[in-house]
Order: sequence, then structure tokens, then C-alpha cells
Amino acid sequence: MKAISSATANGSSRSESRPLEDNVEKKSKTRKRSISRRSFLGSTIALGAGTMGAGLLASIRTAEASGGLSQGDAALLRFPAALELLEADFWIQYNELGGIQDNEVPGGTGNPDYTEALAALDEDMDQYIHDNTDDEITHHTFLNAYLVSKGAAPANLDAFRTLMGSTATGVNPDLIGHRLTNLTQLTVDTSWWTRYRDDRHNPDFNPNHVFPQAVPTLGVNQHTAIPRTDADTSDPNFLQAIANTAGFHFPTIEQGGNSLYPSLAQRATDVEVLRILLSIGPTETMHFQTWSDKAGNAPALTAVDPVTGVSVTFPDLDVNNELFKKNLIMPEPCPFLDRSLPIVSIIRPTNTEGVATGALAFLTAMGLFIGQSTGFFAYMKQLAQDADSATRGV
Repeated sequence: MKAISSATANGSSRSESRPLEDNVEKKSKTRKRSISRRSFLGSTIALGAGTMGAGLLASIRTAEASGGLSQGDAALLRFPAALELLEADFWIQYNELGGIQDNEVPGGTGNPDYTEALAALDEDMDQYIHDNTDDEITHHTFLNAYLVSKGAAPANLDAFRTLMGSTATGVNPDLIGHRLTNLTQLTVDTSWWTRYRDDRHNPDFNPNHVFPQAVPTLGVNQHTAIPRTDADTSDPNFLQAIANTAGFHFPTIEQGGNSLYPSLAQRATDVEVLRILLSIGPTETMHFQTWSDKAGNAPALTAVDPVTGVSVTFPDLDVNNELFKKNLIMPEPCPFLDRSLPIVSIIRPTNTEGVATGALAFLTAMGLFIGQSTGFFAYMKQLAQDADSATRGV
């Protein structure tokens, strides 16, 4: 395994976040590919071995950054750093199978059948998957590097890279059994689809309001968003259902970050921490709108998982009902702050109370961490609680 030597503050070399195989054969593409969008971040300080577990949790609670970061501000960056590590992990899995494997996002060799099924949503899906993966890697790399530069403990999830993942053609064999996230047993909440098309309701006013699901059957039972084995690619209809599931999983994840960053920013004291949160957050919004547009192109179909027997139905969303109409991807104006004020087009929700704990609960309910250890949940819960405890200073 060829390694890139620049170390990161994630406690690992770049090769562990971006596995690079020897003799990776670049796929021949019929359309022009974009050149590298940026040079990789400079080398940063690596977290030493042996700092995981109770020792790291203790240091998180007591660390004050030598550069002036409060414990609260450090927590406001450490929790999203951990989430970005998790995001990078599953986006890497998507890129290995259905993206573009290159020097920016190496690892895997692609699965032609899965890539073709994804292309039914948009012919550039592989490019978008690649770029989203690249973005998430830079997010956790920067956040952890910034924490370390201020003398604060970074997020480190290396001890929890234990999940199996896919064994289908195209995955990086070195990472089988070393994943953080599970993309094969997802329950996908697609209520964001109608939340952003509804001009009368805002979950910040009424968190108990039920927004209809775009794909109701994805919100129950468990569904795979990647081929688990090569057997999953043998039935074109079921394989398209897998690709459709991924197509809705992408925006479901990104709308979470879309709300998380502005919600956390309201608790920041240091202006530089505020700037970081407000600068990363809009990139999640760009991801969300891109993926919400592509999800509407998912071919209408019904398929049954041959392994679990679970059925899923993707409806035709080319409809007149504005709550479901697929091309209405701009956020509809809605009530904000006070119902006596005019409605306005905004990100929602952005209520800051309990936002980190809520984000973790959302991802857990999704099934993304099925198979993870109790230690993983304890670590993530502590990071979330620390972020939610941060108080904006004056």
C-alpha cells in the first residue's frame, strides 16, 4: 500500500483517510474531467498514539487552548470534526464504488454496474460524489489541525474503525472490516423534502410538526445504499433501488450539516471560531442543494431486497403538488423568529438548543452506526454534550 507521508491531526497519515493502492488503474472517461480543484492542506501536527479512550475524554474536558480557545469553543469545533470524520468515511465508501478514484480521492477501483445505476439520476454523479468526498476530508483535516494548532485535543475515531462495509467489486480491500459507518442498513428520513417546500411551517416553531416523507418506504425498515456483495448487482431493478437509496441518502446527510453549523455558531465566543463555523456551513448547503436536485431524478420503481425481503417504492416526483414537485429545490420562505414578521427563505431548523445531541441521535436512528461499539457511542455522546454545553461569552 503506497502511503502519502503528510501527517494529519486526526492521528493518522493521509493514507489512512485516503487509502492509496499501488497500481491503481484510472478509469477511462468519455467526458472531460475537471482538474484538481485545490492543492492538499499543508502538513499538520499528528496526534500521538495511545491518547484514545478515557485519557482523551478527560483531556477534552479540561483542555484550554494555549492560543486562547475556551473549552466551549474547542468543543464547538471538535464535535463537527468528529462528524466530518464519519462523513468522510461513508463518502469514501461511495467514491470507491461509484465516484472517481484519483490522486485527490484515492482508493478503490469503481463498480461499473453501480456507477451506471447512479448515472440514471445524473450523468455527473461520479464527479459530484468525488468532490463531496474531497470536501468532507478537508473539513475534518482542517478542523482537527486548527484544534491542534491551538493546543486543544482533536477528534480521533481511529479506535472505532471496525465495521465490515461492502465486499463488492471496486472497494478498497485494505479497508474491508475497517469502516466507521454502515451504509447497508439505513433507514432514511426524507421529510426534509417537504420541509423545504412548506411555506407555513418551521420546525424551530413547532418541532412536533410532521412533514410528509418524499419516499415513505425508505423511512421504515433497513435499506442498503451500496452493493453489499457482487450478488446485489445481478438484478438491474434492485441495483437501481440501491442507487436510488444512495441518491436520497446524500441530501439527507447534507441537510443535517446545513443546519448544524449555523446552530453551533450561535454558541461561539471567539470570532475566529465563529468564522470557521460560518465558512464551512455554507459548503454543506451547496452539497444539499446539489443532491436534492439529483434525488428528484431517481427512477420510479418498486424492488424487494433478496436478502432481507424488505420492499421499497420510489414514487414519480414529477407532480403538480408543490410539497413534492421535484424541481422546486429552492427553499420556500417560511416563518422565522416571530410569526408577526414576514416569511423569509432560510435554512431550517437553526435552533441551537441541544443541536449536537440531536444531530447524533438523528444519525444513530438512520442506522449509520449499526455494529459500532459502546465505546464509540460513549465518545460521541460526550463530544455532543460538550458542544451543547458551550455558552457564548460577551
